[in-house]
Amino acid sequence: MISIIIPLYNQADKISDCLWSIKNQTYSNYEILLVNDRSTDRLSKIVDIFRKEFGYKIKFYHNQEHHGAPYSRNKGFRYSKGEFVFFCDADSVLKENALEIMLDSLRIHNEASYAYPNHKWGHKNINLFPFDAEKLKKMPYIHTMALIRREHFPKSGWDENIKKFQDWDLWLSMLNEGRTGVWINQALFTIKPGGTMSSWLPSFCYKIFPFLPAVKKYNRAFETIKKKYNLE
Repeated sequence: MISIIIPLYNQADKISDCLWSIKNQTYSNYEILLVNDRSTDRLSKIVDIFRKEFGYKIKFYHNQEHHGAPYSRNKGFRYSKGEFVFFCDADSVLKENALEIMLDSLRIHNEASYAYPNHKWGHKNINLFPFDAEKLKKMPYIHTMALIRREHFPKSGWDENIKKFQDWDLWLSMLNEGRTGVWINQALFTIKPGGTMSSWLPSFCYKIFPFLPAVKKYNRAFETIKKKYNLE
């Protein structure tokens, strides 16, 4: 079984498309764990609709305080039961055979701890490449939405103190434990612009506009990860 864990914070306008895309999956042996991080929108009303659609497959948890996505992901993991875990973003829409393809990939590649696909950000294709430990040490290139073997998920979980590069931090943590991933050369999900990714700047900005607040924040976060893992 796959445990699909979705952290939520004021995303009532996006979660419907995400859940419908899960409902339409060719692979159906899954559970959905939604973790509400003190949303103030009409999220609960939207989720109530899908409770009727999914029945026992969907569970809805509420944080007592606003903690951030890493906390919510860790909480969802603690309540999950699947042999595989998939941390899904609420602003994503899955291709109908996404779960099936990722699961098949892990079944074929026993050496891999997780399977990560290409994806799209709006209309832009984000094409990745085969797993490369040295490249991973230099830059974040694997998205949060990879299918992970439960037995290989780090005991420390998501670092709840990391605000940026949370996915990079997780994959580096797993790399330190000898875990590797397998690349799927297909776009299996689309991220809707308008979420946290919409704040991204074109890559050239980080080189020629180092004085911009967003660039300074990016660089500080980058250095935090490098220091944590003793990266050059």
